[in-house]
Amino acid sequence: MEPVPRGEDGATPDRPDRPALQTTVALAEEGASIARARHLSVDFLTRARAEHGLRVSQRALDLTQLVVSELVTNARKYAPGPVLMDLRIAGDTVEVVVWDSEPVLPVPRAADAERVGQHGLEIVMAVVQSLVVEREPVGKRVTARIALADDQVGSIAEPGPV
Repeated sequence: MEPVPRGEDGATPDRPDRPALQTTVALAEEGASIARARHLSVDFLTRARAEHGLRVSQRALDLTQLVVSELVTNARKYAPGPVLMDLRIAGDTVEVVVWDSEPVLPVPRAADAERVGQHGLEIVMAVVQSLVVEREPVGKRVTARIALADDQVGSIAEPGPV
C-alpha cells in the first residue's frame, strides 16, 4: 500500500470533498501504552462516526482495537525506545500505522496450533485488508488497513504484502 497523498486541506484523492481525519500519539510508557492505544482507537472511530457521519461498524471498532493491541504490543515488546501510532481515515478504511525504532522486519510464521505465543502477526494478517511493513531511516513502519463498514469486508481474507 502506498502512502495516501493529501492536499493542503487534508483531502484524499478518493474523497476530495472530505478532509482526512487523523490522530497521532507517542506511546512511551511500558504497560499502559497498549491500553491507551486501544482506547484512543475506539475514541477516534467513535468521533469519526458521531462528528463526521462516517459509517463505522462495530466489527471495524473491534478489529481496529485488536490490530492496535497486537501491533503496539509487538512494538513495545521487541523494539527499544519510543513507539508512535497514527490513526487515519483513508477512503472507506481506517489505517493503523505503528512506528518503532527496531530495524528488523517481522517475519510471518507458519500457523502452528502447538506454538504458545507469537501469533500477533498471524492474527493481524487474518483480519486486515492489507498489511505493509516498511524499513525507515530509523526503525520500521507497519501499516494495516481495516474496512470501516461491514459491506466492505470482502477482501479481508487477502492481506497485502508483508
